[in-house]
Amino acid sequence: MMPRGGRWAPDNGRFLLLAALIAAYLSAGATVFSALESPSEAAAQLRWNRTLHNFSRIFNISLPELRAFLRSYEAAMAAGIRVDALRPRWDFPGAFYFVGTVVSTIGFGMTTPVTVAGKVFLMVYGLFGCAGTILFFNLFLERIISLLAFIMKACYERQLRRSGLLPPNLRRGQLCPAVGSLAGWKPSVYHVMLILGMFAVTLSCCASAMYTAVEGWNYVDSLYYCFVTFSTIGFGDLVSSQNAAYQHQGLYRFGNFVFILMGVCCIYSLFNVISIVIKQVLNWVLKKLECSCCPKCRKSGSRLSRRNAITPGARLRRHNVTVDAEGQYDSDTEGRRLSGEMISMRELTASSKVSLALLQKQLSETANGYPRNVCINTRQNGFSAGVGALAIMNNRLAETSDSR
Repeated sequence: MMPRGGRWAPDNGRFLLLAALIAAYLSAGATVFSALESPSEAAAQLRWNRTLHNFSRIFNISLPELRAFLRSYEAAMAAGIRVDALRPRWDFPGAFYFVGTVVSTIGFGMTTPVTVAGKVFLMVYGLFGCAGTILFFNLFLERIISLLAFIMKACYERQLRRSGLLPPNLRRGQLCPAVGSLAGWKPSVYHVMLILGMFAVTLSCCASAMYTAVEGWNYVDSLYYCFVTFSTIGFGDLVSSQNAAYQHQGLYRFGNFVFILMGVCCIYSLFNVISIVIKQVLNWVLKKLECSCCPKCRKSGSRLSRRNAITPGARLRRHNVTVDAEGQYDSDTEGRRLSGEMISMRELTASSKVSLALLQKQLSETANGYPRNVCINTRQNGFSAGVGALAIMNNRLAETSDSR
């Protein structure tokens, strides 16, 4: 949609820029993986052909017959049958593990339904299961951000008390020059990303130690499995808890379940926060592309400074903001024009009460354009309201501008 003046809307510009960057990212990834893995694939294919011909010659079996036998073996593998003794795939624990990979969208592929009834049931079951799990991830994201905000706000309050800006014996409800700043304080999106990243690394390292000891994988393979599983990529080349028996089997299966659940939730939250930072970068790039020759745009953009913007010199200018400057805004929306930080505790409590009526309202507003009550500041920064629980995170956690 072209707005007045013949220029692309910011949302369209950001979408096209992101599409171009993703295409370039995919091309670069394909080039790297092709260079790394193609020689190994060619060598493996050469060894396999040599082994096949040697086996055919030694045991006097024709190649067509041998290939037919191997195709039958591949069909048996697809049904979950292995040469080595493995646990049953469709007993209750195995089926529970399977449905967990379905609703979490991991989808390892080591177990798949082969009956028509099973495939039909999977399509219906996965539709509601995946939707419910995504909702669970969104609610988990809101609560982990709420917890981080509470902890970081307590640390910030402690820092104010140590610096003398906040009296040590100040109670709630008492007036103080720094209380206004403390009430509207919101943690930085970069700090949240750092904390989530550190937690994800710690969780992956602990889980990898368990998999190395129990499954017999090397540590790098265990880390690789953790990322593939926690990010719900789920290649299926390495799958945990598949042997027929383990030492302390019940404890291991419980630990495996806890690690996968926590890992998926943590990586999901981290991905969402990283996507916010990527959006900030896109806004900054669009700002440079569109307004490099437009003094009027640069002048208007300077009034929309926020603390979390990724711009040259933002870190240096960050500490020049005084408490009085932040306290002069009456509403939280106005305060975010300067703070640009993530989310207040009051907003977090309200954001947890997303109802079907709100979702329908958001869908209607999105279908008919931007809602009328969207803050002009938000529109100028290129963030639309969106839909659902994650939209609240996007609009409140990810509010940013093009310059600081």
